Amino acid sequence: MSLEEIEQLLPLSDTLTTAAQPSAMDLISIAEAGFEVVMNLALASSDNALDEESDVVESLGMAYVHIPVLFDLPELSDFQIFLACMDEHKGERIFLHCAANKRVSVFMLLYRMVQEDWSYAKAEPDLLKIWHPNPVWQQFIDTVLAHYGKTR
Repeated sequence: MSLEEIEQLLPLSDTLTTAAQPSAMDLISIAEAGFEVVMNLALASSDNALDEESDVVESLGMAYVHIPVLFDLPELSDFQIFLACMDEHKGERIFLHCAANKRVSVFMLLYRMVQEDWSYAKAEPDLLKIWHPNPVWQQFIDTVLAHYGKTR
C-alpha cells in the first residue's frame, strides 16, 4: 500500500500530511513513511472510525493524539487544544486526519492563519481542495479568527 491510496490525502509540507480516516493497513504505510505522530480530530464513534486506533498507532511506534471534535458543534476550545498539541509535537512528522478531512482542513486553515500568520487568501486554497465549509464551519472559522484578532 502507498499513502496515495488514502482517501482525501493532502500533503501540506515535509512534516505534515492530512487525510480522511486511514485503515489499519494505511497506518502501517504511514509508519513506514516516517511519520512520528498520528493526530485524529474525528469521534471514536464516526462511521468509519478504526477500533482501537490508538493501540494500532502506538504498536507501530508512533504517538497518538485524539482530539474529538463534534462535526455539528466545533468549539474554540477544540482549536486551542489542537494548538497545544501541534506545539507539543513541533518538529515531528505529523499525520493529521479526521473522518473525511473536513474538520482537519478547517483546523489547518486556522492554524496557518493564527500560528504562521498566513492570510486567508493564502490559506484558503488547501481548504477548498477538500470542501466548501457549511454554515456551522464558516461560523467556527469566523469565531476562531475573531478570537485571535484575525479576519477573512
